[in-house]
Amino acid sequence: MNFSNFTKEIKPNFASGLVVFLIALPLCLGIAVASGAPPLAGLISGIVGGIVVGALSNSHISVSGPAAGLTAIVLAAINDLGTFELFLCAGIIAGIIQIALGIFRAGSISNYFPTSVIEGMLAGIGIIIVLKQIPNAIGFDADFHNNESLFDNGYSWDAISSYLNNMANSIHYGAIIVTLVSLAILLLWENIPSLKKLKMLPGALVAVTVGILLNQLVFAGTSLHITSEHLVKLEIPKTLDEFKFPELSGFLNPKVWVVGATIAVVASIETLLCIEAADRLDTRRRITDTNLELRAQGVGNLISSFIGGLPMTSVVVRSSANANAGATSKMSAIIHGILLLICVLVIPMVLTMIPMATLAAVLLLVGYKLAKPATIMHFWHKGKYQFIPFIATVIAVVATDLLKGVGIGLVISIYFILQGNMKRAYYFSKEELENADEISLKLAEEVSFLNKAAIKKTLKNIKENSKVTIDARSTSYIATDVLELIQDFANIRAREANIEVELLGFKTSYRDYESDQHSHIIIEHRRSI
Repeated sequence: MNFSNFTKEIKPNFASGLVVFLIALPLCLGIAVASGAPPLAGLISGIVGGIVVGALSNSHISVSGPAAGLTAIVLAAINDLGTFELFLCAGIIAGIIQIALGIFRAGSISNYFPTSVIEGMLAGIGIIIVLKQIPNAIGFDADFHNNESLFDNGYSWDAISSYLNNMANSIHYGAIIVTLVSLAILLLWENIPSLKKLKMLPGALVAVTVGILLNQLVFAGTSLHITSEHLVKLEIPKTLDEFKFPELSGFLNPKVWVVGATIAVVASIETLLCIEAADRLDTRRRITDTNLELRAQGVGNLISSFIGGLPMTSVVVRSSANANAGATSKMSAIIHGILLLICVLVIPMVLTMIPMATLAAVLLLVGYKLAKPATIMHFWHKGKYQFIPFIATVIAVVATDLLKGVGIGLVISIYFILQGNMKRAYYFSKEELENADEISLKLAEEVSFLNKAAIKKTLKNIKENSKVTIDARSTSYIATDVLELIQDFANIRAREANIEVELLGFKTSYRDYESDQHSHIIIEHRRSI
């Protein structure tokens, strides 16, 4: 991105960057506290994730920062190693390993995550977001937003009963009013065209401002006043001695190396999952270089750990909020990191006046968009081969955590979709002409999501002004992932690159491939882009 494009991207992405900043601020602080680390460590991770990783990555939607999925690992490691300074050495080791993984092209593993599992992961996270923000929305003084499972002590009846009873006895009417007013503002900004066009005055900023004014002016001196325990908490060190730096002797400790390797593996898997999800949230369906992303994350973890920050990953909550807020490029992630830095240096006192109920309202809408009923019905209509892995992933993510949930979804997806299917995906032929290439892709009888990587690479390497024929007349089964990949190529990339596309033998719907694998060809058509 040159300087001219850099400046052009600021205006259309400022609003989304602001929204992500407002969401990331309490999450950075909360994750740090849950990890047993100084609160500032979470903010440092968010700043580096936004500015450094945002600049190095070529993902246009993904936002990086401290990850809830690493909370348990970080907490256990700090307790085991004894000091946070020793743990920072493990973060440096994790960064070096991630850079090596990127160099050796380990990022290609993300091509083997099927659509149903990725969408199930997003929907599961959406449900968790909604459930975890209900306490903040009603003023319940509890810490429910720092990890990716709903009940820390399991799903026993006692845990659920205690959760509901404590919430019912802790309702704060001032917080409820702020939540409802904030939701009303956000919905108005989203549904009224004239307000939606105000890119420099996003609904989230208006909601935060109104929430502060309501609490500080209208509710002051009354029972509706929201006290400090329900406001954003932020403590900034006043001297250099209060900052934490790595204790270099930790590199001689074998435990530090084990922790570093563990963080590198878990953070890389979470990042690849989130990148795949972020690419699906991108309306332009741009494809992220996952190997470059691993290297960017490694550099980010190196820098963050050197200056006292937590390890980071690409984060689904922030990335989905970024996409929903209308982000068009990675400038949005960079802006969010700059705003975090400014708030730490200039206006920490203003941020401590923001009611958590306002931020809960923003996250409630994000969670609903991830898990809206239309998404569930979408997979229901695709048939059992897509719906069962999808719903199993949703339930597993909510009941366990992100990595276990995705693992369960992958196992079920493989069982239902890929029974013995390891055949070659297509037959490729190419004729080089003076002004353009003529390319033919004849798909095999069965094409599963395991063939997605090869087809994606072939379509990505097709040059501008080429003529492409994709022949599915002999194909009885195509995985939804591959169909959507071909559809995105024909409708988006081919249009932008002046590629002429001819599609032969594609049926009227994805479900036709699952409901009748031996049916005759329904459609044969030609499309010129």
